[in-house]
Amino acid sequence: MKQKSAKEDFLEDEEGAGWIVTYADLVTLLLVFFVLLYSISSLNMERFRQAFESIRISLGKDMTTLGVIEVMEVPQLDRKELTLEEIFGRRSREEAMVEDINAFVAERNVGDNITVQILNNKVVVRIQGTILFESGSEQLMPQAEPILGQIVHIFKAYPEYNINIRGHTDDVPIATLRFPSNWELSAFRATTVLKYLIEKGVSPFRLTATGYGSLLPLRPNTTAENRAMNRRVEFVLEKKG
Repeated sequence: MKQKSAKEDFLEDEEGAGWIVTYADLVTLLLVFFVLLYSISSLNMERFRQAFESIRISLGKDMTTLGVIEVMEVPQLDRKELTLEEIFGRRSREEAMVEDINAFVAERNVGDNITVQILNNKVVVRIQGTILFESGSEQLMPQAEPILGQIVHIFKAYPEYNINIRGHTDDVPIATLRFPSNWELSAFRATTVLKYLIEKGVSPFRLTATGYGSLLPLRPNTTAENRAMNRRVEFVLEKKG
């Protein structure tokens, strides 16, 4: 039987162990990747893209190269910054929006008038009508504009969400030349807020306005306090598509 030469043994060993080199490269690149993530708390998306475009992995005998990851499609944000939790899914965009709104509510000390929650993957922001409109009117009061202005700023940072503006009233009847019923009043109020958002730069393609009158109360219309809670404007934000 013909014995293999030392040269043949070396070539076979080198060919069989060739995967180790690729594996070692991969482990090294992954180490660099996680060190990079650990060293920062938030990422500028353009730097994020450039960093990952510069890191390549060689695969297979033909040495084709692939990026460590394909940089995900992220909507352009007003603030241009994403936290690591948002990028890698540890915190949803809905949760991030709720945190932003709650921070604004705490800063303005308007927690009695504004609430926000996530319902069925939608973000619902409720603002009591008493800080937006005078009784029986659809015109915004002066003190409403700073509040709505900050809300608009937050909404513009989340352009992937459509916004349904909903007007609600209590069950006390109204009958004026301008508003024959609460249906008209609630619809006019929702439309007034919609116009304000458009004037402040929110795309009209994201917006709808609906008046519900007294049809959907939060509480029974049995006390003055409950009726005040039911007079409200809601923003219901849902991801497009």
